[in-house]
Amino acid sequence: MRLSTRGRYAVMAMVELAIRQAAHTGKLRRGEGCPVSLAEIAQAQHLSLAYLEQLFGHLRRAGLVCSARGPGGGYRLARPACEVAVAEIIEAVDEPLKATRCEEGAPGCLAGQKCLTHDLWEELGEQIRLFLAHVTLADVCGGGIAGRAVPPLPPRMAAPAE
Repeated sequence: MRLSTRGRYAVMAMVELAIRQAAHTGKLRRGEGCPVSLAEIAQAQHLSLAYLEQLFGHLRRAGLVCSARGPGGGYRLARPACEVAVAEIIEAVDEPLKATRCEEGAPGCLAGQKCLTHDLWEELGEQIRLFLAHVTLADVCGGGIAGRAVPPLPPRMAAPAE
């Protein structure tokens, strides 16, 4: 699966926002501390300000950030960082979490039929989505990601017939 720059940049920007907000308050909480300007985030993450403005429009509409206008304005997390899943951020900027090229209602993988690898890629996409749904901004900011990937459980043995 390839995650485009839209999803990656949105996550990078939200992590930067959470870290800067925490620096002001000492905690990764919602709505506390000074708003953070997009210019600060853009400079710190080496991202385009115009692109961040587009992304933060999506993030605001999704209820992940709130904005304050005027001098000293900027953005704050709308919820505590421990309540914002990475998957929510990616979905908010319209980034599909899919590993297959098949589309709902489209002709299919190959000439209108499901290809043999379809289920493999579909399951991989679902594993990625599940992983990102269980990783929060606080996890990323606190360095709590490494070692979280685990192999699937072994298949259960069938009970012997009596």
